[in-house]
Amino acid sequence: MSALSIMQNNNAQTDKVVLQKYLSLPQGDRVQALYIWIDGTGEGLRSKTKTLDGVPKDVSELPIWNYDGSSTYQAEGQNSDTYLHPVKIYPDPFRGGKNIMVMCETYKYNKEPTETNHRRTCREIMEKAKDDHPWFGIEQEYTLLAQDGHPFGWPKNGFPGPQGPYYCAVGAGNVYGRDIVEAHYRACLYAGIRVSGTNAE
Repeated sequence: MSALSIMQNNNAQTDKVVLQKYLSLPQGDRVQALYIWIDGTGEGLRSKTKTLDGVPKDVSELPIWNYDGSSTYQAEGQNSDTYLHPVKIYPDPFRGGKNIMVMCETYKYNKEPTETNHRRTCREIMEKAKDDHPWFGIEQEYTLLAQDGHPFGWPKNGFPGPQGPYYCAVGAGNVYGRDIVEAHYRACLYAGIRVSGTNAE
């Protein structure tokens, strides 16, 4: 079954009320650490969760973890062990409580960085330029898609009008999915990610 056919199947939806019942259960001193990395496409995100006995005080306390890189376009089948090196911890806005998200760099079985581990190169360059105090900005744009893969809020048999009324817009007639944008924004702030602002386009 293709991903699109699953998206179009209403039975693929889950009951969030039932999920909340289990997410509210106490978990004692244990912590769920969601390891996150960029896969071999350079764009896709992957993750897996490790249970920790307590909250780490520093990223250096987190263990290196492995995964099958041949399933993420990052290794050949004969040498598929790929390793996650934790580099940053954020509070987890999805699971809440003491749970954390762990951003990771990826390394091959021979300890060389994977081809899509651009963070390592960036860190080396930034270290060389640390006395220059560079200024730069990163802008993230995203499009919300309905379950059928169609842009959310677009006419089903055509296109919306020119951008004029949509840029930095307000109101239900011009901005669709505002609750998703607000939830994303607040989740970033909760996690300690320094978001400068947001606008619709």
